Amino acid sequence: MKTLRIALAQMNPTVGDLNGNVRQILSWVREARKAKVDLVAFPELAITGCPPEDLLLKPWFVSENRRALQEIIPACRGLVAIVGYVGQDLKRNPRSSSCGAGGPELYNAAALIADHRLLGNYHKQSLVNHGVFDESRYFQPGQRLSLLRVRGVVIGVTLCEDLECSKGLIRRQAAVGAEIIVNISASPFHRGKSRTREQLLAARASENGVIVTYVNMVGGQDELVFDGNSVILDRAGGVLARGGAFQEELVVADVGVDAIPSGRRPQRRKIRIAGTIGADLDRYSVKMLAIEKMRPPIRSTVTEPIEDLEEIYRALVLAVKDYVKKNGFARVAIGLSGGVDSALTAVVAVDALGADRVRGVFLPSPYTSQESEADVSALVGRLGIDLSVISITPTFESYCRSLAPTFGDRQVDTTEENLQARIRGTLLMAVSNKFGDLVLTTGNKSELSVGYATLYGDMAGGFAVIKDVPKT
Repeated sequence: MKTLRIALAQMNPTVGDLNGNVRQILSWVREARKAKVDLVAFPELAITGCPPEDLLLKPWFVSENRRALQEIIPACRGLVAIVGYVGQDLKRNPRSSSCGAGGPELYNAAALIADHRLLGNYHKQSLVNHGVFDESRYFQPGQRLSLLRVRGVVIGVTLCEDLECSKGLIRRQAAVGAEIIVNISASPFHRGKSRTREQLLAARASENGVIVTYVNMVGGQDELVFDGNSVILDRAGGVLARGGAFQEELVVADVGVDAIPSGRRPQRRKIRIAGTIGADLDRYSVKMLAIEKMRPPIRSTVTEPIEDLEEIYRALVLAVKDYVKKNGFARVAIGLSGGVDSALTAVVAVDALGADRVRGVFLPSPYTSQESEADVSALVGRLGIDLSVISITPTFESYCRSLAPTFGDRQVDTTEENLQARIRGTLLMAVSNKFGDLVLTTGNKSELSVGYATLYGDMAGGFAVIKDVPKT
């Protein structure tokens, strides 16, 4: 049996921070070399961060991303590295001033590096153009398959949605000899996504008789959270190794490949399929790696999946942690009302940042109950956060006096309720401006989806932590 030691670098890049992302990649390469791996795979768009969006319209950014790749190549001694970045076909007359939406020269690419040299590139074929992604705006689809032969094992390379597409890319790679499929991905989290994704990967493995290795990005980027959950599956779809959720990690496993593949299509069918794609296939062979052939076997880690509620909570914590860090904020401020929504937001913030970086702001009005005040006091005491108390009563009364000539004898209604929310929003933003705190808003999905919120009031802030969490 042939054996490859494969590492999946479940890393947390930052969109646009090319130098920082390169430092991360080089650090993981060093860890992979210490583990004596044959191959290390990095996530989709690891160099640029994901999603880079309109940064791709800036020629200097695309050029710097290619330069960043050149920094990584010399460090990849003694191993194969598959690194996600933005590829550019310079032979197709790139624009001098801007790439332009849908420019023909850009590809969502995987760099294939072996023993400190660039062998070639694989270009993503199934561009994602739904949900939060708009890849067809920036990239052209690839047309060619890529196979690597490493220590006698044939490896097919794919990117993210290539596994799901109707083109049958995995089937085609298996038909021309792929024994292992490496898929590098940047797949954002939603509830139940990790289980659905792993079921799909297992189906692709068993349908095609191949080992599937899948590396996913981890981390928060604006409104997206990438959950990790990288995994290696055997030909039957069984789990050989699994990374944790919402944490950076190097997932390492010794992957055994049988000499005679099982579960493949009949040979006659295979030849017919292979004959249709031979002209669109790039083959690369890594003849020798500068790595010790004798190494003790390792026991791979299979991290157990976490249940739904914990998964959602950890996604929220990572989202807050990374948004604050990646946007350069030192502290956050939260308007505390004594209700469930602001309490949950505060708990998430403390778990993400620590109590010393969270400021609670209580803004009582003439209608605030003693129970609300007591609940805020109890919450602050349990969390150990600072509390600022700013009464809105004088401001509210002043507004009411100013509006009285216009309102006349009209009855008090939601107008006055919304006025209180807007005063609170103004004062919270003043705290933000003065101290540099990021205001975390506390509206939930159920309320926001039906417009049960106050424009310029409780919607005012920099990051809506629970906007995708229903009240129910």
